[in-house]
Amino acid sequence: MGARVSTVRVDADKDSGVAVVTLDRPHRLNAVDLEMVRELAGVWRALRFDDSVRAVVLTGSGERAFCTGIDRGVAVPQPSSPYMQDDPLLRIGPKANGLWKPVVAAVCGMACGGAFYLLGESEFVVADPAAEFFDPHTTYGMVSAYESVLMAARMPYGEAARMMLMGTAERISARRAHEIGLVSEVTEPGGALAAAVRCAAVIAGYPAEGVQGTVRALWAAKEAALAQAFTQAPHLIALGNLPAERQAELFTGRRREFRLR
Repeated sequence: MGARVSTVRVDADKDSGVAVVTLDRPHRLNAVDLEMVRELAGVWRALRFDDSVRAVVLTGSGERAFCTGIDRGVAVPQPSSPYMQDDPLLRIGPKANGLWKPVVAAVCGMACGGAFYLLGESEFVVADPAAEFFDPHTTYGMVSAYESVLMAARMPYGEAARMMLMGTAERISARRAHEIGLVSEVTEPGGALAAAVRCAAVIAGYPAEGVQGTVRALWAAKEAALAQAFTQAPHLIALGNLPAERQAELFTGRRREFRLR
C-alpha cells in the first residue's frame, strides 16, 4: 500500500505494520518548503488513526541528502515582535503532531539545519556510512536555537556545541556520529533504509500499547527541558539573526570546502 503527495511519499506494509515516510524533493536535497510542512503534519496526524501502522521509518529520497532544512527559496513573513516569531519547522515532527508511535530515521547523505527538527523527534537514527551531519546557521549570521536545543538533548554538550558553532566549516561523519551517540548504527553502504525497516518491523511486532507507552515515557524524560529551552528560542533568534539580505550575502559568498571528522 502506498500514497504520495507532492513532497512526501508514504508506503505502508500492512503485514509488517511498518510505514516508510520519504521526504521526496531530491532535486532540492529534500529541503522543506511550506507545502512539505503541511504535508508532513498531515501524514503524522493520519498515522495516529491508522492502527495497521505500528512503527514508522523516516528517510529522504535520493543518495545526496536526508534533509537540508528549510528551503532558502521559501519566504516566511515574520511579525516585528520578538514575542511572535513564526517557525514553520516546529510543525514538521511526529511529536509536534501528537504521534506516539516509534519513528526510526534512516539517514543517507547530508542531514543539516532544519533536519534536526525531524531527527530530534525520532526515537533513534540509523545511518549510511556516507551520512554527514552539520548546522550552517552561524556561517550565515543566524542563531541555531531550536536545532541546538534538540541536538543538545541527544549528544554530549561539547559535541553539540562544536557542531553548531563550526557551521559549514566542519561536518560530523557517520562514524563520529555513532561514537557520540547521535547515530545508533552505521550500516554497510546503501543499507540504512533496510536496517531501519528491520528494526521497525521488530518493534511493530510487539503489543502496540506497551510500545507507545514506552515512547511517551522516553519523551517525557526530556520534554520539560525542551519546552523550557524552546521558550527562549524566539527571543534569541530575533536578537541574534542578521537581516535577511546580509544572510543572503553570506550564503552567496560561502566557502565550499569543509573538514569531515
